[in-house]
Amino acid sequence: MGKRPLVRRRGRGGMQFRASDRKISKTNYPFYPLSVQHEGKIIDLLHERGRDAPLAKIQFQNNTISYIPAVVGSKINSKIQFGLSSDIISSNITSIQNIPDGTNVCNIEKHFGDGGTIVKSAGTTATIFSHSVSGVTIKLPSGKFITLNQKNRAMIGTIAGGGAAEKPFMSAGMKWRRFRSKGRKYPIVRGVAQAAYVHPHGGGRHQHVGQSSTVSRNAPPGAKVGSIAAQKTGRARLKKRK
Repeated sequence: MGKRPLVRRRGRGGMQFRASDRKISKTNYPFYPLSVQHEGKIIDLLHERGRDAPLAKIQFQNNTISYIPAVVGSKINSKIQFGLSSDIISSNITSIQNIPDGTNVCNIEKHFGDGGTIVKSAGTTATIFSHSVSGVTIKLPSGKFITLNQKNRAMIGTIAGGGAAEKPFMSAGMKWRRFRSKGRKYPIVRGVAQAAYVHPHGGGRHQHVGQSSTVSRNAPPGAKVGSIAAQKTGRARLKKRK
């Protein structure tokens, strides 16, 4: 009896290929009313598998616990303000309508109440660009501008752990473990170099695809390999100059 191709096993998303195993907690803001001011304390800084940025374990005055990506300069026992009256200093969380232009922010809510979904990677930061009637315009790390609801909350500062990506792997084993913790594929082997039962392009004496390498965007796992929904393939012919 044959085996399922490796690409199909990956597409199925089994426990072997998931990055959600042994996670500490979801990272989001507590949903407090904006009019109520709260203060919390960082009681621990944690490392979570598959996440470059450290997590700050924050305990608020009502003894609720939240896990939020730590910013540069975070320390244990340091205070964090949460609310509209928060000071514009690092680690504090407030609505973007109260943050002046030119301020670096991170962990921004895309929709009010989602707990922060934008600019959460290690070493990233966004900039408050302008305020208008339609909302607050923010410049993202990619250089793209986005306008959000004025009530959305954000954290002042830059996400910590920015130098992790600059550290060399030094060995293939370290890179394999790093990629596995993120649920990413490594090593990436050409399909034509694999066996026929592992990959649709595999098998054969010579390393060539042997079939159409352009597949539909809606192809199921195991068949979605090669050129995905390609409109043009191959090398364009250069026009000869007259």
